[in-house]
Parts: sequence; structure tokens; C-alpha cells
Amino acid sequence: MKKVVTSFLKELAGNNNREWFQANKAMYEEAKNEFESVVNQLIPGIAKFDETVKFLTAKDCMFRFYRDIRFSNDKTPYKTNFGAFITKGGKKSHGPGYYFHVQPGECFLSGGIWQPAPDLVKKIRKEIYYNVRELKSILEDKTFTKYFNGIDDWDKQKLAPHEFPKDFPDMDLLKNRSFTVSHGLDEKILHSDKLHDYTLKVFKVLFPYNEFLRKAIEG
Repeated sequence: MKKVVTSFLKELAGNNNREWFQANKAMYEEAKNEFESVVNQLIPGIAKFDETVKFLTAKDCMFRFYRDIRFSNDKTPYKTNFGAFITKGGKKSHGPGYYFHVQPGECFLSGGIWQPAPDLVKKIRKEIYYNVRELKSILEDKTFTKYFNGIDDWDKQKLAPHEFPKDFPDMDLLKNRSFTVSHGLDEKILHSDKLHDYTLKVFKVLFPYNEFLRKAIEG
């Protein structure tokens, strides 16, 4: 990926206002086009092991750069990252997918389902309860643990879900309300010719996890 993407985002972080943005609109367009190009190249690579994404384009997957500030205390008008969620149905899908996030100092690759609706949380928890061995075999696989450290624990409820027996030995898994896994992306790789192959390798590793979640919500 060309450095124009992170260069633009770094400058924007210190000048997040409409006047600066308009004066540097050409730089934004170049950065956006570069990010879009990288995502468009990733999609057919992902489709080789997850055919559900094969008809997507980057525009189906990229999130809006302009922030909705109507109900936010933060009135800065622009995001300071580029993000794309590659999944069947595109970024508005409620299913599992592959997330590519570029932000200076916070680049990462992620997958799974972020903040699903309550009915989907119930379906996922039920799948975990009845098939916990299958999930743990995925999460504890040596190749998986090379890139991911289990389900991200930033969105958990304190109390155990009341629908399940209190003595369930893996209750900690059921406390999750989001079911994402994440892998930090070194900017040296981001700006190298290894980015494409490295990203596909990481996404292929999380494919079985996405399949487990897909079975939970679609099965």
C-alpha cells in the first residue's frame, strides 16, 4: 500500500476540520483510491477460500469516511481511518466477515461479528453451548493462536447469561456480546509488497471461525 494513505490520515488527525479537508481534497481522493484498490485485490483472494464474497467490490465493503456527528459529543467531521468489512452482503451485513483497518499506529486485521443484535447473540451463544468443543478446537489451533489471542474481550457482560446452566465450564465464552478476533498489522508490512499475501494468509486462518459463526446465525 502506498504511504499516501497513512500520510493523509496522520495529517488529518491534527487538522480534522472542513477547511483543511477541502484544501487537501486531492490527497484524500488519492488515499481513498489507493485503499479501494487494495481491497479490490483482496476480495478475489478471499473468495478462493470463502466463495460467499466473490461478487463483492470494494465499494460494497468500505465504510463512509464522513462521520455522523448529529448525536455525538465529538464534532470532528471525518474519521481518521479507512476500514472495509468484506462479507456476503457487504458492510451492512450482520454476518461474519473479514475487516481491514488502516489507521496510523492502530492498523489491524479482524474477523467475526461486531456487536450483533440481541437475537443473533442468543443464536451464537446457543451454538457455543452445544458445540463448544468445536469452537475451542478452532480458537486453540496452533496456526490460529499464531495470529489471534482468542475472542476479543472488550465487549463482555459481567453476569452469566441466565438461559444457560451456571455450572457450564466455558461460561466465559458465553459472556461475550461481540464475537470478533483481531490481529495487529505492522506498518512495515502495510507498506511492503508482502501486504496482499500476508493479509490473505491471516484471513484464511480465521475462515473456520467465521464458518462457525455463520452456521450459528444461518443454521
